[in-house]
Amino acid sequence: MKKGDTVQVLDDNVEGTIVSIENDTVVVETLDGFQIAYEKQELVVLENPISSQEFSVANISEVLKNKEVITHKNTKAQKPKQRVKPTMEVDLHIHQLVTSQRGLSNYDMLEIQLDTAKRQLHFAMKKGIQRVVFIHGVGAGVLRQELEFLLKRYDAVSFEDANFQKYGRGATEIYIHQSKL
Repeated sequence: MKKGDTVQVLDDNVEGTIVSIENDTVVVETLDGFQIAYEKQELVVLENPISSQEFSVANISEVLKNKEVITHKNTKAQKPKQRVKPTMEVDLHIHQLVTSQRGLSNYDMLEIQLDTAKRQLHFAMKKGIQRVVFIHGVGAGVLRQELEFLLKRYDAVSFEDANFQKYGRGATEIYIHQSKL
């Protein structure tokens, strides 16, 4: 500690500059202009002090403005579509639905696949899931056509080809329009 250092009182909200030092007694001039004597052990020297006088409304406004700019640059606003619940995926490939295909006709396999699609669609509606992707594969297109026929029966459902980069041409994405009560 030396004359001219800025100090703060440990047990009080007082800050000031050292005016004089005699033995263990230090005289501090506060920011308000008062001179008060303290013992050395009651004070802490501030390294790079910023007095309350250095803060002005303009300085604080400038700091906040810079902070807001940084915050807005780093955060991306989400579009409403991105805030919906995650997409549910349902794989309708027959080998994913049954343990063995032995003894199943093409008609039986198609019925199992459509039954699964209908069950999963009702589950999604009940749970409030807004997007479902049915993975049906490319094949001859029979399952895809039957799936579209099934989906057209629902007023609250619209559908389109799913993301080509992720699923290729073998998937249909449906949107379940939730009713607002």
